[in-house]
Amino acid sequence: MFRYLSQFFSKGKRSVSFIIHHSSFILIALLLTACGYKPSAHAIQNLFSDTVYVEVKVDRAEPENAPYLKDEMNRMVYTRFKGRVVPKDQAQSQIVVSYAGSRFTPLTYTDGYVTRYRVHVRVHFDMVTKQGKLSKTITTIYDSDIDESALSSSALRIEAIRKGLEKAMDEFLAYATAKGMLSAKSK
Repeated sequence: MFRYLSQFFSKGKRSVSFIIHHSSFILIALLLTACGYKPSAHAIQNLFSDTVYVEVKVDRAEPENAPYLKDEMNRMVYTRFKGRVVPKDQAQSQIVVSYAGSRFTPLTYTDGYVTRYRVHVRVHFDMVTKQGKLSKTITTIYDSDIDESALSSSALRIEAIRKGLEKAMDEFLAYATAKGMLSAKSK
């Protein structure tokens, strides 16, 4: 390493910045491996098997959000859990997601019209894991602006609900990761 440093220092300022850039990358890599960092998928594998059945229960008041929630949950199983979504009879783990609806609270008015609101989204997760049955209810809050046009306000309403669902999915991922880490420590 010292031989490389002396070569780069002799070549000028550009080489020094090259060394600093690459040295910082190596230092970060060493720190992450030295402190025992493991990706969330590693911890989640302590909780869920590699075959997962995903079911989304539809809220009758807002059925348009069910396909979005199902797609996001499947994507999470593939990308974050490093698992496969399979039919119920082939699955070793299960996740049943119930979208329990949303509630809107007006925050700002302009000339008597609501221009900003807060959406409260409630999602319930029932899981069959390696540890047994688990349940988790997550309520998220997302603030959003609204237009005076009915067409665009409807689209903004759906977008606000989806942002709330996205936050709920992120919180579920954090919950599953923490449970998986605790499971690994207790072994």
